[in-house]
Amino acid sequence: MAVFRLGQSWDPLRDLEREVDRLLQSVDLTFHGVRPGRKYPAVNVHESGSEYILTAELPATAPEELELTIANGVLTMTGNRRDEVEIPEERFRRQERPRGTWQRSLPLPERIQEDQLSADFHNGVLVVRLPKAPQEEPRQIPITSD
Repeated sequence: MAVFRLGQSWDPLRDLEREVDRLLQSVDLTFHGVRPGRKYPAVNVHESGSEYILTAELPATAPEELELTIANGVLTMTGNRRDEVEIPEERFRRQERPRGTWQRSLPLPERIQEDQLSADFHNGVLVVRLPKAPQEEPRQIPITSD
C-alpha cells in the first residue's frame, strides 16, 4: 500500500506516464518488413520573409506524373512512382520504397497569393514557392442605431 506524506506532490498521471514509458522501453516494437511505409512524399516547409517554401522528395517520379492543385487554403500534390523495371510482387523479399499512385494534402499556414504560386522539379526534388498575401489592415466598421 502506498504511503503519501504531507507536502509530497502526488500526480497520478505522471506516475502512469512513467510506468508506461518503462514498459515500452522493455518491448521491441520494430517488426521489420511488417510496418508499411508511407506512400506519400516527405516534405519540409519553411518560411522566408515574403513566402513559404515547400520541398518534397519524389524519387522515381517523372514531372509529367505530378499534379499540384490549391483550393480553400489546401495544397494537394498527386503523383505516381514507377519502377524502371516492373518486378512482380511475389519476387520481393523486402520492399521499403513505395510505388504507385499517391496523394497528399497540406493545409497552408496563412493566406497565400494563389495566383503567384510556382513549382520547380529538379533531381527528384519538388520546390513549391508560396508567396504570402499582404496583411490587411483592420478597418473600422460603422455602427448605426435607430
